[in-house]
Amino acid sequence: MTTLAHPSAVADPRAVVAPPSSWRRVLVALLRRPTFTASVVIVLFWIVVAIGWRLFGVDPFADTGVRIAPPSAEHLLGTDRIGRDVLARLLAGAEPALQIGPAGTLVATALGSVLGLVAGFFRGWVDTILMRVFDVFLALPTLIFLLVIVGAFGTSTLVLAVAVGLLFAPGIARIIRSATLVEMGKQYVASARMQGESRLRIIVLELVPNILPTIIVQATLSLGSAIFIASSLSFLGLAAAAPSPDWGLAINENRVYLQGAPWTVLAPAIAIMSLVVAVNLIADNVKEVTRR
Repeated sequence: MTTLAHPSAVADPRAVVAPPSSWRRVLVALLRRPTFTASVVIVLFWIVVAIGWRLFGVDPFADTGVRIAPPSAEHLLGTDRIGRDVLARLLAGAEPALQIGPAGTLVATALGSVLGLVAGFFRGWVDTILMRVFDVFLALPTLIFLLVIVGAFGTSTLVLAVAVGLLFAPGIARIIRSATLVEMGKQYVASARMQGESRLRIIVLELVPNILPTIIVQATLSLGSAIFIASSLSFLGLAAAAPSPDWGLAINENRVYLQGAPWTVLAPAIAIMSLVVAVNLIADNVKEVTRR
């Protein structure tokens, strides 16, 4: 749990894809894949839980009076070291789990896409400077970078989301730059320039629609790693703090009971695994379909 995946891992050159001829064809092809549909169901389930867990009538902070109780009809996933219902905390923990990771991915995708487009479109000294900046960020140790950010700006959701975004943006930017360079060599860009279209118009109306599949793939690839990093931050005490039901924090708080009360650790661990694996499977399926 303490191992943080380096954001450069998402920067896979093979993920540069050509725009699909039909979004409907892509959607139909994806829905025919069992791994995609099952993964979407899992992700949607956790999203619904994160948004509406309060409607289930559970209290993740209530002391049931029974500590380290095994799963039973009264407590389906048992209770933790303080006597709180594990299932209630599992459901409530989906909310913080789906805050930092997705928000950080949104920041990374927006920032990385803009910088990648700028680097690929203008090239020359602009491209050189941006690429060197990307190299610096990709060389930074993930954990040390996060420790510095947390120490300087605190552990608010906004700060952590921006920090995660900064970690992933360079990897996304490099891929978008590569896709932009490919598109810049095509006839439609030359035609747009000959017609006197402005640089902004060419970027927004010509390039972006054609590299949109690449942006979507990179965003999805980054999301799974971002969720894992967010949970790792909570495990390390850099994000959520007690008595938050955050999954990473729950693993850290109950890891000493792994042998005697494994349900207190396995429940949040399986939740994180199911969400991260589902997101990664969605990304893999989208990448395979859009590359055809």
